[in-house]
Amino acid sequence: MTDSAFIQPPPMARTKKNDSLMRRQRFYGWLMGSPAFLGLILFIFVPFVMAIILSFTNQRLLSPNPTEGVGFRNYDRLLAVTWLKQDAQHDEQNHVLLDAKGEPQFERLRKVLRQNESYKGYDELSTFTFSDSRVVILAKDPLFIKSFINTIKFAFMVIPLQCGAALLLALLVNMGLKGTNFFRTAYFAPVVTSMVVVSIVWTFLYHKDIGLVNEFLNKISFGMIGKINWLGDPKWSMPAIVIMSAWQGAGYQMLIFLAGLQNIPEDLYEAASLDGANSWQKFRNVTLPGLRNTTIFVIISTTIAAFGLFTQVDVMTGGGPSDSTSTVMYHAVRKGFREQDIGYGATISVVYFLVILAIALGQKYYFDKREK
Repeated sequence: MTDSAFIQPPPMARTKKNDSLMRRQRFYGWLMGSPAFLGLILFIFVPFVMAIILSFTNQRLLSPNPTEGVGFRNYDRLLAVTWLKQDAQHDEQNHVLLDAKGEPQFERLRKVLRQNESYKGYDELSTFTFSDSRVVILAKDPLFIKSFINTIKFAFMVIPLQCGAALLLALLVNMGLKGTNFFRTAYFAPVVTSMVVVSIVWTFLYHKDIGLVNEFLNKISFGMIGKINWLGDPKWSMPAIVIMSAWQGAGYQMLIFLAGLQNIPEDLYEAASLDGANSWQKFRNVTLPGLRNTTIFVIISTTIAAFGLFTQVDVMTGGGPSDSTSTVMYHAVRKGFREQDIGYGATISVVYFLVILAIALGQKYYFDKREK
């Protein structure tokens, strides 16, 4: 071996070599990621920019008239909310007039709205009656407000149910019992099944007269639970969709929780056992803290998915009965495509995107603050 083999290259040469390596790595990184970036630009960024532009127009899907700019008219139509107070009608002796049900009579709302120009374009959203007066909440698009409230209800019900079921399934699978692979596959099977197919199957399961759900409840309650009109009763329609959605999506979150469980060191459980901790104490003080980041991801991803509820509603209820299952996504598709009002549908999409973004950022801020 000669002395030249021990001669180190000058610092300048090493720096240039490192820079060249970094440039190559950066180039291949962008090259490998370019299909994903291109997809994001074509299917996320460009459509969103187009939606913002269309929201300021009266663009219709099929119309002989040219598209015109309408400023903030679509946003006013979507978000305008007001109220009015009405007093009950009285007779000549100043007694409150009552209807056939014994309720106070009020002047017809439609007549009041037509007489007052400031209420032009408004419809009834909700009414609150107080003895001989009532307050009527008005909105230019009351169905959007109802759909937004329905979506919030769905999210509040499905997130704890789905995440709790996923965690329970992950704990069972992680116990290493016999047949683990079978149960893991069985729990994950609904996730890879088309939501349309799942919705059709559950529509039959929920059937009032011949559905297996009613039969099962009737058998286990010894006939005490009667037939429930799951999809035809406004009181039960949304819970029915919540149960089906949680069942369909829990398998995906189960795998994420399972990966989180397998990353918790066994040493922590052994140390807890030496300290005399029982199973509940191990779960509360070892498992849950170890799953903290996993739980945050699952909750945020489930929240975003919950606010995108559409297919189940479209297949199972069509937004009914009495608009009890109409969601914002369903309302946007109905306005934009079925009623061909592209400009207004784009407005709903833009506003809804900002709402979901604010909720996701709020959740992240809340969890980050708790960590500190």
